[in-house]
Amino acid sequence: MNQSRRDVLRISSVLGLAFTAGLLKPSDVFAADWKANVFEAKSLEEAVKALGGDKFTVSKDVSITGPDIAENGAVVPVSVSSAAPNTEYIAILVEKNPTPLSATFNIPAGTNPEISTRVKMGGTSNVHALVKADGKWLIASKEIKVTLGGCGG
Repeated sequence: MNQSRRDVLRISSVLGLAFTAGLLKPSDVFAADWKANVFEAKSLEEAVKALGGDKFTVSKDVSITGPDIAENGAVVPVSVSSAAPNTEYIAILVEKNPTPLSATFNIPAGTNPEISTRVKMGGTSNVHALVKADGKWLIASKEIKVTLGGCGG
């Protein structure tokens, strides 16, 4: 237990010195790929353009799963997997939310491209899984109905 504490202190000290000396900037370590304009996109096409793409295609290599009916729009479980080779990025967009982009994930090379998370939905909407693989943007969609108070509205 003491060894892991010492390791944390040692790493923290080294990073602190690197920041102080100007060798590292916080953007080099934290959220280096942050693209704020993606959150301003109001449509799927705008989001793809903000992410650096120009078009997307519907693909059977991308799979999105979630409940057909969600009783609580605040915590809707969604999973995305990709069978496309060289998958490097996965994004989840909720079409009718004020800000459609809900989550993004960078997929390191050699990693199984599967993610699971919970998204917030303001109401019944299409949920899109946007995947970048081999430089192409692929998409799969699923409609999820959100009930009010679990009464099947």
